[in-house]
Amino acid sequence: MAEITLEAAPVLGGTSLELSGNRIVERDDLAIVSIATPLGGEEALAEALRNGWSLDVPEPTRSSLSGTVRAIRTSPDQMMLIFPHATPDAEAVVQERLGGTGYTTDQTDSWIALEVAGPDTLSAMERICPLDLPAFEIGGTGRTVMEHIGAMAIRTGDDAFLLLSASSSAGSFLHAVETSFRYVA
Repeated sequence: MAEITLEAAPVLGGTSLELSGNRIVERDDLAIVSIATPLGGEEALAEALRNGWSLDVPEPTRSSLSGTVRAIRTSPDQMMLIFPHATPDAEAVVQERLGGTGYTTDQTDSWIALEVAGPDTLSAMERICPLDLPAFEIGGTGRTVMEHIGAMAIRTGDDAFLLLSASSSAGSFLHAVETSFRYVA
């Protein structure tokens, strides 16, 4: 029988665009694992996050960052951990460090991550995003729509954001973001 080896491929082919000093980069190196808090398990989960990654449970609309690991709050009892990690065992790595204090699901293949940065970032984002992104502090997060596509925005720098959207609409999402940058650059 023939031996077949499958290799993961970036959803957008490893997109990396430079537009008049602005960058749009597909972050296919990131793992995304959701963590749900068990009933009554808030303190145990908070301690496991501190011990495992030196992270605090983020407040709503905020993220917490330790090194290259970021936690973002997605609902009262749920967050996502975003960190550089090759698939397919990201969920197992998180579960091992949590020691059973949270319910985990690997979301890596469900999301596309775009890093956008540059002097025209806020102008480009305000064209397609109804959130008041200039009001976001670094580390601020929000769920929104960009064009007609559901997304999350995380402010990572003065002129930088990590944008997350469903991988099923990755091409359309990239098109919306890229087109907006082309209009303002």
